[in-house]
Amino acid sequence: MTRKSQALYPENWKELATSIKDARGWKCQKCGKICIKPGQKIPSDWSNSQRRAYTLQVHHWNRNPADNRISNLAALCPGCHLSYHTRGKGNISPGQLSFFDKLGFEFDSEID
Repeated sequence: MTRKSQALYPENWKELATSIKDARGWKCQKCGKICIKPGQKIPSDWSNSQRRAYTLQVHHWNRNPADNRISNLAALCPGCHLSYHTRGKGNISPGQLSFFDKLGFEFDSEID
């Protein structure tokens, strides 16, 4: 993520994203997948890929990371989040989304 795009997110983004996830019960709003809560124990034999697959993200419905109205934010599992970005409706590429995930940046943003 570029510094320019990071600047679009508020300083309290992590807290805001966590509150959205918590309000949605740590469940994907599209497919219903239950995801990992902070501090939750996960199986020790899980790979990083498995752990990332259960890490809830937050998406901006209008693809504008500066628009953080609650009604514009959705909690999505990585698979559903990626599907919105790969259908040609997102503002980043699938490669960028995967890269952010690998860096541990909670791209708790965006959707259609």
